[in-house]
Amino acid sequence: MVITTWQPDASPTFFLDAKSTRNTPAYLPLSGNNGGLKVSYHNNEEVSQYHFGTRHPMKPFRLMLTDHLVLGYGLHEKMDFYKTRPATEQEILQFHSEDYIDFLQRVTPENKNEFENVWSKFNIGDDCPIFDGIYDYCSIYAGGSLDASRKLIAGQSDIAINWSGGLHHAKKFEASGFCYVNDIVLGILNLLRYHPRVLYIDIDLHHGDGVQEAFYSTDRVMTLSFHKYNGEFFPGTGNFEEIGTGLGTHHSLNVPLRDGIDDFSYIQLFQSIVEPVINTYRPTAIVLQCGADSLGCDRLGCFNLNIRAHGECVRFVKSFGLPMMVLGGGGYTPRNVSRAWAYETSVLLNVELDPQLPPEIPFLNYFGPDFSLHPNLAGKVDNRNTRKYLENVRARVLEQLRYLNGAPSVQMQVAPPDIQGFLDEEEQRLLEERESRNEVRNEWETKDRARTGELHV
Repeated sequence: MVITTWQPDASPTFFLDAKSTRNTPAYLPLSGNNGGLKVSYHNNEEVSQYHFGTRHPMKPFRLMLTDHLVLGYGLHEKMDFYKTRPATEQEILQFHSEDYIDFLQRVTPENKNEFENVWSKFNIGDDCPIFDGIYDYCSIYAGGSLDASRKLIAGQSDIAINWSGGLHHAKKFEASGFCYVNDIVLGILNLLRYHPRVLYIDIDLHHGDGVQEAFYSTDRVMTLSFHKYNGEFFPGTGNFEEIGTGLGTHHSLNVPLRDGIDDFSYIQLFQSIVEPVINTYRPTAIVLQCGADSLGCDRLGCFNLNIRAHGECVRFVKSFGLPMMVLGGGGYTPRNVSRAWAYETSVLLNVELDPQLPPEIPFLNYFGPDFSLHPNLAGKVDNRNTRKYLENVRARVLEQLRYLNGAPSVQMQVAPPDIQGFLDEEEQRLLEERESRNEVRNEWETKDRARTGELHV
């Protein structure tokens, strides 16, 4: 800062030199200390260096753009920043099968033809190609979600963010929809060692089928997914009748939407469903998947949401004051994905960002010609969600809550805050759930064989 001698009618006494301007955060706090909430940001910059292929819509470098915006706005000064370690093989095997993980560890673009006989078994193809470092990529983003869950368990964080996570389609035995390892399931399993009930909310364009399937027969996780559904759109699941089985009956909630839903309709529907779900189920932790392919103008999208509307869902969930793990997901127009996740980081920190992007960030030209945090993304697709249809959707979803006899209770014991394995009794419970889940696996496999690939929508 440079101080000048005061003169009548002169320019202001204090002004910022170039260095000070560069180091001034481009945000304004909306309240003193964010309600005392401790927010943590979990990332490993190596995750953005992997490449699915030139023509593939999944671009991990969107995570690098997100990090540049977060740093450029100075948001790192308001939260704990963790560089996460990759998930270990043993941690990944808490959910995924040994033969599938062994395949991911061994296969490479050079030797992939040697494994051609198991491509269909593990659902390898256009949607889920083999690329250099595939297992390392998976272990890095899964490690971020596991680290976030550990910080929540230990009480070191109230809100833990991993934008590289949220890959909700991966199944126990196979890849699906650009997803190979389901970091969400791994993170929730970790949370269940401490939390009796976890609510999973998904605002990706696509149904969160992998997470729903993983917890389809338990009442300790409720899944709530807002997504496009017409019976054919990938992954072909997510209609009203998918409500869970066994102990999990009425604990899988789906909100099937049509093309073109706008900001007002989406926010109104989201809030009118999420609030009664939280009040009825009474979760002790929430996992929020913020897939950005539900934004307007997404390469694979068909909604009309602007970034502020997407972020309003994050703000609303945060308002309940429960421990939150916030994850990324889909999103195939990288400049808008990074804008959304940087903005939602600011929402979680309760600060207001300058609508113009920081001029010093690398790759600024990528955000042209407007260089704005909030470009207009709406109005590109006709809205086929009538008021009558949305009222019916809301009524049918909330009808499921009538069948719940209050929140399920679980006998809990004191656990070390950062243990790596399952509690013995929890592991036994999960084994029993897996046996129950096998009864409905044939139904899921039939739907999987019939679905249209995400690339070919």
